[in-house]
Parts: sequence; C-alpha cells; structure tokens
Amino acid sequence: MTLVTQLQTDKLDLGKTRIASQPLPALQAGEALLKICRLAVTTNNITYAAFGDTPHLRYWDFYPTDNREWGHMPAWGFAEVVESTVDGLTIGERFYGFWPIASHVRMQPVRITERGFYDGSAHRLELTSAYNQYQRISTDAAYRAENENYQMLLRPLFITSFMLADFLEDNQFFGARRVIISSASSKTAYGTAFCLEQVPGLELIGLTSTRNCAFVDSLGCYQRSVSYDELESLSTDVPTLYVDFSGNDDLRARIHSHFDEALKYNCYAGSAHSQDHLSASAIPPTGPKPEPYFAPYQIRKRNADWGPAEVTRRFNEAQLAFIQRVSDQANPWMSVTEHQGLEAGQPLVRSLVDGQVDPNCGHVLVLE
Repeated sequence: MTLVTQLQTDKLDLGKTRIASQPLPALQAGEALLKICRLAVTTNNITYAAFGDTPHLRYWDFYPTDNREWGHMPAWGFAEVVESTVDGLTIGERFYGFWPIASHVRMQPVRITERGFYDGSAHRLELTSAYNQYQRISTDAAYRAENENYQMLLRPLFITSFMLADFLEDNQFFGARRVIISSASSKTAYGTAFCLEQVPGLELIGLTSTRNCAFVDSLGCYQRSVSYDELESLSTDVPTLYVDFSGNDDLRARIHSHFDEALKYNCYAGSAHSQDHLSASAIPPTGPKPEPYFAPYQIRKRNADWGPAEVTRRFNEAQLAFIQRVSDQANPWMSVTEHQGLEAGQPLVRSLVDGQVDPNCGHVLVLE
C-alpha cells in the first residue's frame, strides 16, 4: 500500500504548514496513481491559497483535505505515472500540470488523447477546466528537458502575462498611452512587460519598492522604474492604465487620487503581497472601477477568435522566447534554487508569505 505524504496549509495562517501522511487504498477501475517529481513553489501559490475560497476560483477545492481548517495548496510541475487501471497511460510517462504539494496523487483520467488527459474526479467537474488538464511532455511542442524548472516556474505565470498583454492590446489599452505595473519585480508583472515592450508609443512604468528598483531597471523591459514613495512624481497629463499586481488598497487609492481623470482603466490582475481579495471597501470612490482580470476568459475569447491550435502556437512561441530571455547566462533575469523534499517546502512557504524571497530567484521543490 502506497503512503501519500502531503504538505498542508493552515487556511487562517498561510505561512503555517504541516506534513501529513496517510495510506492510499488500492486503485479502483478508471484511476491512476502519479508520483510528483518536481514543483514550482512561488508567490503564485500563495495567491492560489489567498483566493482559495473565492467562488469562481475555489483553489482549495482541487485537492481537498479531511480537515476544513487545513488546505492543500496546488502547484505547477511534473509527475510520472506509477500505476494505472486506465488505457492510454504508460507507466513512467511524465506529465506537466497542476498538482498537490505531495508525494503522490490519485486521479481519474478521462478524455485521454495524444496531448494528455483531464482529471475527471467528481469534485473537480465544476472547477476551472484549464486546471484539470495534464499534458504529456512527449507531445508538448514547447517542452525542453533542460528547461523543466523554468517551464514550471514561468508557464503558469506567463499564460497570465501573455493573455493579459493580449487583453490590453485587444482593447486598445482603453485609450491609455502609459501602462503602470505594480509589483513590477514579480515574474507575472515583468512577463506582461516583456510581451508589451515592442508596442509602439506605449510607455511602460514599473512600480516597485525602493530596494527592487535596480533589479526592475536591469530587466530592460520597462522604460523605467518608480518606487512606491515616488508615485506622485509621475506626470498626470498622459492617459494612464494601471495594472494592479500588488493588491494594496492604499496604493490603489493613491493611484486614483493622483491621476484622477487621466486614469483610463484599473486592471486588478492579482495580489502579489496581499492575502485579501478585492472587496467593495477597497474600491476607490472616484475614477474607473477596478476590473478583475482572469486569464481563462481571454483564452476562451481567443480560442473562438483564432482557434485553440493557433492560441497554443502563439503562446508556445512567446513562452520559449521568454524562457530564453529569463535564463540568458549573460544577464539572467532569474536564478533557480532547488529544495529537496516536502519538509524543505515549509520554510519556503513561510518566506514567500512573509515576502522575504529575492525577486530574481525561482524556487523548485524536488521530490524525485
């Protein structure tokens, strides 16, 4: 009997984790057991946890625990089939997808194709479909074995970046000629800037902490960085669009107050540092109402506009270019640190929640 070990999270204190183990009963017909090999553990995972009970996201529901006070934080990475009762899956075959932070996971693979499969477990049927899909590395045109760490660290963030940039372009930036991106040192933020840096006539401003200004300037995808303290030094005579990755209520209020009528759109793209979702009390009384952005909505639109194959082709092309830039040995945007074993994930999660992780470092949990 397989022993499954999980890293579980206290829902009321996201930095507090525990290691829990339990025996896994024998597989039933239609099930497969996969061993988790390696996972990217980033601020993105903390965002999943922070929004875990939000009705249209429900990240805690992907891998429920038997205790309502403890959640199972999901993460992107790779796993291999170790046992299967399902035709179409080969023992030892490797898949990329959305896994629990655990040693193993039991699934009900359905819609098995050359590309991969979906987890058809009953509790996941009402959850966002994109997170239920698992891709064979053998048929992934963007997969490179040497890039596994970068793929799992960047792909789930970069799909948000890529589709957010596309969403803004698709809407002609809502009439703005300047885009201000907060939490500019975060990977999703500078991935968005990377996708927009060639847009003619568009000024990209990276809003960040004073200590991260030098790093943001070194990226080269923003025209310049501006510290949070210096926000009011920006001119108010340029139509401006705010992309909010910080989730900071006070900063949002300052943005609205300073730019006033020059602020054309407020795009709430996620929360890099706040564990609170956007509430009614956090919406400034004047200016454009902050509009939440959710990548699957734009993916659905572009699937209709271009067809899924073309969406995948464009994304793969952009993703490979982004990984190449991030991993450029002459001037890397990110270094990778590997942590061995689930226990090593506990201090890592705490440091991410506390905002104590270097922005140019990506962290990987190795379980194989």
